[in-house]
Amino acid sequence: MKPTKNKLTQQDIRGYNWAIWRLFIIGFSLFVIALLLIAFQVFGPLPSFRELENPKSDQASEVISSDKEILGKYYIKNRTSVTYKQISPNVINALVATEDSRFFEHSGIDFQRTFTIVLYNLVGKKQGGSTITQQLALNLFSERSRNPFKRIVQKLQEWITAVKLERNYTKEEILTLYLNTVDFGAYNTYGISSAARTYFNTTPDQLTEDQAALLIGMINGPGIYSPINHPDNALKRRNFVLRRMAEEEKISQGQADELKAKPLGLKFNPINHNDGIAPYFRAVLKKEIQKILVDKAIFKPDGVTPYDLDRDGLKIYVTINATMQKYAEEAQKEYMRNLQAQFNAHWRGISLWKTIPTFKSLLDKGMKRSDRYIAAKQLNKSDEEIKEEFNTPAKMNLFTWRGDIDTIMKPIDSIVYCKMMLRNAMMSMDPTTGYIKAWVGGTNFEHFKYDQVKMGTRQVGSTAKPFTYAVAVENGFSPCMQVANEPITITGYGTPWSPRSSPSETVPGVITLRKALARSQNWVTAYVMNEVKPQPVADLIKKMGITSNVPPYPSICLGTFDASVFDMTGAYSVFSNQGVWTEPTYLLRIEDKNGNVLYNNSPRVVQAMNEQTAYVMTYMLKGVIEEGTGWRLRGTYKLTNPIGGKTGTTNDNSDGWFIGITPQLVTGVWTGCEDRDIHFRSTRLGEGANTALPIFALYMKRVYANPELGIKKNVDFVPPKSGLSITLDCNAYSQQQTGQTEVDQKLDF
Repeated sequence: MKPTKNKLTQQDIRGYNWAIWRLFIIGFSLFVIALLLIAFQVFGPLPSFRELENPKSDQASEVISSDKEILGKYYIKNRTSVTYKQISPNVINALVATEDSRFFEHSGIDFQRTFTIVLYNLVGKKQGGSTITQQLALNLFSERSRNPFKRIVQKLQEWITAVKLERNYTKEEILTLYLNTVDFGAYNTYGISSAARTYFNTTPDQLTEDQAALLIGMINGPGIYSPINHPDNALKRRNFVLRRMAEEEKISQGQADELKAKPLGLKFNPINHNDGIAPYFRAVLKKEIQKILVDKAIFKPDGVTPYDLDRDGLKIYVTINATMQKYAEEAQKEYMRNLQAQFNAHWRGISLWKTIPTFKSLLDKGMKRSDRYIAAKQLNKSDEEIKEEFNTPAKMNLFTWRGDIDTIMKPIDSIVYCKMMLRNAMMSMDPTTGYIKAWVGGTNFEHFKYDQVKMGTRQVGSTAKPFTYAVAVENGFSPCMQVANEPITITGYGTPWSPRSSPSETVPGVITLRKALARSQNWVTAYVMNEVKPQPVADLIKKMGITSNVPPYPSICLGTFDASVFDMTGAYSVFSNQGVWTEPTYLLRIEDKNGNVLYNNSPRVVQAMNEQTAYVMTYMLKGVIEEGTGWRLRGTYKLTNPIGGKTGTTNDNSDGWFIGITPQLVTGVWTGCEDRDIHFRSTRLGEGANTALPIFALYMKRVYANPELGIKKNVDFVPPKSGLSITLDCNAYSQQQTGQTEVDQKLDF
């Protein structure tokens, strides 16, 4: 007997159809209900109209130099926005071809794309399920959830937001917003502008087809398609994008084949907070701006929300000249490499423990300030355990002037190494405007973050001597006045004070004040201090912008007080600027991302001394270069143009200074070790003429060699318009003094 076949009746078919339609209707109804619930923000808030008009997107704030270069950025996400016109068509073509080929046809949601996604992948046109507008909605207003249910809700929220975005923005604006927000991986690189600079050291408008294809290929997986960490994956992905561009007829098949054969061609230029020029300056500037935003109560347009320097894309315009900054850093690197070699050779074979009495104490302090010690204490390790850890070899990364090195070393030995590393700081400014042109706060910001230009103070030594002579000149003393260079004791200010003078450096006999300053003679300087008294000198020093403590004692004439490179350079600018102190200035203005000015900076101006005194002091400071301790500028470095300056060397050669002045530029340089007890053991090597002056010379030679900077060699200091009442011609001065003596004798008779 044959089995009976089951046949579907019309009634069965109608039943199945109705069941399918019921499922569809129920599913569609649930979908509509879900959309309504999401639209009414039951599952969470949707972006408001205001937020759509002003989408929040973390943007890096940029520090812009006086010659329009970006010195660096402050950011959580390294992102800089650009306009549609600033983006290469190659980028647009690659993006649309790969991510959303029907972008210009849909209104935010591509239903055809949604329902045919499987078919697209089957035929090789691999595409994601989201349109560019939907991806933008996710980038701007939410973060991808890993919870499946939340992700479904989030997807529907993206649909609604995408439609709203399409209503508020043009297609070009949506593409621009998207490309300004997308993640490109390395070193927090966000946005096409940062990506172009990081991977190809170029701007987004200059990206070629293959470069654009590589960057767009990274969007779906900046980690797995990283050209740095996974170059093979990146190459395959780039070639896929090129294939899609050919399929969408953005390039020809021949072009695609030719471009696929090319290497990646990276010019990797990673950017982080330590990279770029002027890192010490940018660190000081950041603190200053954050303080200004708080102290000046600068808020966003709503009047209550404070600006975030790391997120709000501020434009910070500064006085630093990028070219001069590079010259300053190059000069430092060139000479400090040699000076460190001198220092190492000077100490080779000599016991630090025996020669420096405080060395053990310095190491203990250095150890306790180290990150390793602090971390060990947080783990409640005992002193014995910490000591053992510091005497156990470990992997180290050390700074050298030949480049960083990785080595195995005891942590305690690494502290010794750093203690014996010379530090250096330099600042250069325009004396007339007060604008700072170059700022080198230390030798290497990654390893030694402490800024020595403004944040640190050191004893100033003989660079203080011109202040005493300036008071004397203001009281009618002539540079030609002759004084016996002999020991002197000053009383009346507590303990009697008798300055020392090295026999090898003492000029015997009677000498002029100009020669005394040029040769940095202590006894004559003390004689002048005794004549003019300490209080007027201390008052002048403060008027010239020194902010640290300057007690009115006779010894300040030899620079026993501490001051910063910032203050000392600003003080010397008074001599070049006809007696006017213009506050050293590095910040010009702050703008928001739309170019609205939030803050304008105006430097303070003080008439610190009269015009004649300032001019006479430039004449005396020229003497330092022509016949004194600064002779190397003429003899070794062949700088024969009008330059004045003063070297400075403190007790035991702990600090070496040189401050040089020209009519257009004043530059201060300091060199020394972190701890004053560690220093050169001979004045020949440790004096400012050897440790600081050469950096000034190398910097100025670079500056003078670039006529575009406008710093001219043939410009001299301007004499007072009203003329001089103080005689600078020493022959004429001698005749005047002889004549005055004869008159006095007759009167006495």
